[in-house]
Amino acid sequence: MNKVLDNPFYYLDNFQRVLDWIGERYRDLLSGDELAFLATFAALPQPSQALFVRMVMRKGTLFRASKLNYAEIGCPLEAARHLLPTGWIESDPVLSIDALFELLSKPEIGSLFALSPHAQGARKAEQLAALRGGFRDARRFSAWHRGCTDQVFHILVKPLCDRLRLIFFGNFRQDWTEFVLSDLGVYRYEQVEFSPASRGFRTRRDIEHYLELHQCKERFRASAAPDDVLRELPQAPFENDWLNSRRERLLYRIAQQYEKHKDWAKAYTLYARCGFPGARGRAIRVLEKDKQYALAYQLLLAAQRAPESEAERQQLLRVSPRLTRRLGRPTTRAPRPPVVATLALRLAQPAAPWSVEAVVRDHLARPDAPVFYVENALVNALFGLLCWRAIFSAIPGAFFHPFHRGPADLYSPDFCQRRAPEFGACLAELDSDAYLATIRANFSAKAGIQSPFVDWDIVGADLLELALACIPPAHLKRLFERILLDVQANRSGFPDLIQFWPAERRYTMIEVKGPGDRLQDNQLRWIDYCAVHQMPVAVCYLQWREPAA
Repeated sequence: MNKVLDNPFYYLDNFQRVLDWIGERYRDLLSGDELAFLATFAALPQPSQALFVRMVMRKGTLFRASKLNYAEIGCPLEAARHLLPTGWIESDPVLSIDALFELLSKPEIGSLFALSPHAQGARKAEQLAALRGGFRDARRFSAWHRGCTDQVFHILVKPLCDRLRLIFFGNFRQDWTEFVLSDLGVYRYEQVEFSPASRGFRTRRDIEHYLELHQCKERFRASAAPDDVLRELPQAPFENDWLNSRRERLLYRIAQQYEKHKDWAKAYTLYARCGFPGARGRAIRVLEKDKQYALAYQLLLAAQRAPESEAERQQLLRVSPRLTRRLGRPTTRAPRPPVVATLALRLAQPAAPWSVEAVVRDHLARPDAPVFYVENALVNALFGLLCWRAIFSAIPGAFFHPFHRGPADLYSPDFCQRRAPEFGACLAELDSDAYLATIRANFSAKAGIQSPFVDWDIVGADLLELALACIPPAHLKRLFERILLDVQANRSGFPDLIQFWPAERRYTMIEVKGPGDRLQDNQLRWIDYCAVHQMPVAVCYLQWREPAA
């Protein structure tokens, strides 16, 4: 039997592990109620601890005692008896009819409200809608369900437990299942050495700012009015760069919403004060849409003097001719893109299901020249395997719990700079045959471990060996250097297919475009880069043959 299932209190051990971790590394940041929780929880009997954790890890905040049947806990009423004095749960809570419906089964609802046979056959939502108007007042469960011997518990401190989970993980994306999936071997994580001082939040204000941002983000996702979200969003930049980047991202998305609604003034104001990548380019575009061509041109000139990225430079080249024509200024011809090989195919459309990439792959493949549909997976995997030790180096603040898929600062502007010696040493291996041993060793030793670059389901041993045999190390170095220039932007946009000629030790990357499809900006940037550096790349345009008459 699996070791997780051998220990009936595995979930309690995991919860206690989080509390111990937080108590050791974050004690100086904890509020009074959080410190009190840690102390009180440790003093509870084990069954009471276990019942509490079961409720924390389940959905919702209301639980019937009859549904809390766990062999290792025993009687839930006895376990709850020690929890009630803490104030963390309450018994027999006051419930609205909506909350009551969450607890009752359809037969119970039919009996309790004496529904007609026809009404008993309706969905619970329809039954609730029909009854809600006549039962507007909330009442205790025992008053709703007189004669029922079951008890209901309401857990009151889930927000506190969510804060503790946030402090541990540094995000709300991960939850308690990380422990179980790791113990079961579903996910495996690199073991990074980090000091007790390594933590995601440095001050209590960091935690509070994260919670404020999260609340604003959730309201925005729930389609709250952008004006309302903006009023609640902290206006002053944070001292924490990581949190500030999250704030800038949300500002950018609110600006996009204003732009979508053609509120050009508000969209421009937000874009202009936003430091999120791409905001300046959107500001120029909004001014252009608002017919403020002179102001847009001034911002364009400033951006051209110091483009923030390849993506912005590409966008400026596209916008510049339009603005100069609008203002009657001399138009500068954009530089010609490098010549890239093209392949035109006209094939019979297969029966579904199919993808244009798979159709072209199968058409081009030969016994002596296999073709693989890899898209972003192959080059990223080669990079991730060669640079494993640099990516997972114990940089302060990059890792602060055992469940990191990659460093927390992966998309920070200084990601490469903070690890310059480590990445320099890794890329230097491409100047000799040393890289071959490193990639193969990491492929074997790290197999299955979570990585932001390696997709183990796509890149197998055969594909890896073909790539190492056919892609020259000088080409790999060029590819990896561009990834490191901007990890977030440049880890995508690679051509769909790669074809190998093992006997000739060469390859070609092939981007596939089906009928009506066009090259995306990030794909164009990668194709141009490969062409400039004389790496074999081609674009295949696929059309379907006309059906036979």
